[in-house]
Amino acid sequence: MFYKKLGQKDFTPIIAEAGNFQYSIVDNIGDKFLIETNEKAQNSKVELYDTATKSWKNVIPEKPEPLQGVGTAGGKMFATYLKDVTTRIYVYDFAGKLENEVKLPGLGTAGGFGGEADDKFVFYTFTSFTFPPTIYRYDIATKQTSIFRKPEVQFNPDAFETKQIFYTSKDGTKIPMFITNKKGIELNGKNPTLLYAYGGFNISSQPGFSATLIPFLEQGGVYALANIRGGAEYGEKWHEAGMKLKKQNVYDDFIAAGEYMINQKYCTKDYLAIRGGSNGGLLVGAVINQRPDLCKVAIPQVGVMDMLRYHKFTIGWNWSPEYGNSDDANDFKNLYGYSPLHNIKEGVEYPATMITTADHDDRVVPAHSFKFAASMQEKQTGSNPVLIRIETKAGHGAGLSTKQTIQAQADKWSFMFYNLGLKPKY
Repeated sequence: MFYKKLGQKDFTPIIAEAGNFQYSIVDNIGDKFLIETNEKAQNSKVELYDTATKSWKNVIPEKPEPLQGVGTAGGKMFATYLKDVTTRIYVYDFAGKLENEVKLPGLGTAGGFGGEADDKFVFYTFTSFTFPPTIYRYDIATKQTSIFRKPEVQFNPDAFETKQIFYTSKDGTKIPMFITNKKGIELNGKNPTLLYAYGGFNISSQPGFSATLIPFLEQGGVYALANIRGGAEYGEKWHEAGMKLKKQNVYDDFIAAGEYMINQKYCTKDYLAIRGGSNGGLLVGAVINQRPDLCKVAIPQVGVMDMLRYHKFTIGWNWSPEYGNSDDANDFKNLYGYSPLHNIKEGVEYPATMITTADHDDRVVPAHSFKFAASMQEKQTGSNPVLIRIETKAGHGAGLSTKQTIQAQADKWSFMFYNLGLKPKY
């Protein structure tokens, strides 16, 4: 990280070599810089660097919650934190004094705080599972928020509800999960339920709106998002608890989420579907091997299925810090223990499974899904179908036309509806 004063020829280093830490400029106060960094602060903090004295001052100390970003506008700092997987926004002056919290419409995800030094307002977007992305205007002086623009979506969000619960995983860890459904549903074990998670690469699965989910909810479906370990929901420690030799925690967390939905009588195994993509496709593949009795339907999308050879194709080598590498003896044993391709067994009735991939996926090459599908089809026992859907002229969940997107969504939902016995009511 370097700076240069106007009129000077050369740049002066603030941090010449970042090493394993991250630094980003938030703003400058004259010859001083507000800098966000995770040096000696896994959840990040904000410090003030004085170019004259080359000294650092802590402005916003590290908190138990991860700091997702800091913006400035109107002489204020807007710090975005993730607390129990939902956004919190706090307003500070440039000296680091906390002034107030921006009250959001509910539990959800917000972003976009920032502007110019003389701005009177900032604009931000808020969304949740049944709340389409809506732009709000925040008055810096009065601390009041008002709707600036909202989309027109033809459904009634007041008919649905989202709650956050915390369930217990195999090792006793409390895992958060969001559950969205129509208000007033009966917990009789017969509600079609879709359980989704990702669980890796320090990526948070936060509340967000998807129009494709609404028809399922309107038909009486229940959507559950499990914030399993491996992500960034609680900072780097949460990530580390679900990577490399601790990857089994991810699968245990997801299995426990399914068991929670069944125990609470949202569904039974015959009404439960599980879905995930990419690293989440690996998750679904591993879970149906370990617990084929957990659910009725599984949809692993563009998944990493061959954990012994993943690093030999395209960008796969870059995932070794997350998964480990089979060239290492200890990693080999761990990877072999859960690799979806290598743990399919004969004589087992697996869930109805739709594997999806694309012929131009150069991130998770389609060979992963090809081999996984072929092995499952060979060894599947019982009447549940095992299909593979191969999109053409498309990549890793991207590059689809509107028509292709509609067709892909229709196929996935139709497969799930049919195998759960859900007959749509219009």
